[in-house]
Amino acid sequence: MIYEIPPGKNISALFGNWEETLIWSCLQGIMGKLYANDLKNPTAGMAILGDFTFFAGKPDMELVSYKPDWCHQNFMIMVPQNEEWQNAIINHYGSKVKIVSRYAIKKEPDIFNKEKLKHAVSSLPKEYELCMIDEPLYTLCKSEAWSTDLVSQFPTYELYQKLGLGVVICQNNTIVSGASSYSRYREGIEIEIDTKEAYRRKGLAYICGAKLILECLRRNLYPSWDAQNKHSVSLAKKLGYHYSHAYTAIEIREY
Repeated sequence: MIYEIPPGKNISALFGNWEETLIWSCLQGIMGKLYANDLKNPTAGMAILGDFTFFAGKPDMELVSYKPDWCHQNFMIMVPQNEEWQNAIINHYGSKVKIVSRYAIKKEPDIFNKEKLKHAVSSLPKEYELCMIDEPLYTLCKSEAWSTDLVSQFPTYELYQKLGLGVVICQNNTIVSGASSYSRYREGIEIEIDTKEAYRRKGLAYICGAKLILECLRRNLYPSWDAQNKHSVSLAKKLGYHYSHAYTAIEIREY
């Protein structure tokens, strides 16, 4: 049987020193949900936040196959703690599996060059406007598929206002690029960054990222970055981050 685990209970040891802020959000009880195969002495645990599911401990097929009633999405990114978990996921989902590489970025406080970031922000061409995400912009982000994930983990603006933080670049009252909090943990945020397809390769994501990092630093929040692809790694490096390592993730599509 699978149980939902309250934050702070005896499950954090299963995840060990896994440097993943989405897991921290779940363990801290800020966002996401935790599940395990036992309430008192769990040997397998699962953290779910947004599109991501992390598996830790001793592989458990019942946990791999478990999908909470509230979890309605047909796409998930499953991240195994080790090869044994990876094999368990592949064995269960079969042809629905797509194995991908993601790229971890080092979490290093006090590495950012604020003057360089400020210069990036000031380089925004005059035909654009850089704005913090307020309620109208929050609603606008949700109106287009490409920008939804800038705010998608915050079901109301009130919650985004309380926990979220983000910036967008607009042209003619239309959002064309943005950087925002995909999630929040106690010490910082996990960055989500997107640009409308027609506006890519113009340096807008770099400017949005620079502004969001500065706003995080001003609030004593750490702007954590996890890269989906090598282009994201390059952007992170340009903003001052350092690459750590590649890791395996498993995309599941259930149509």
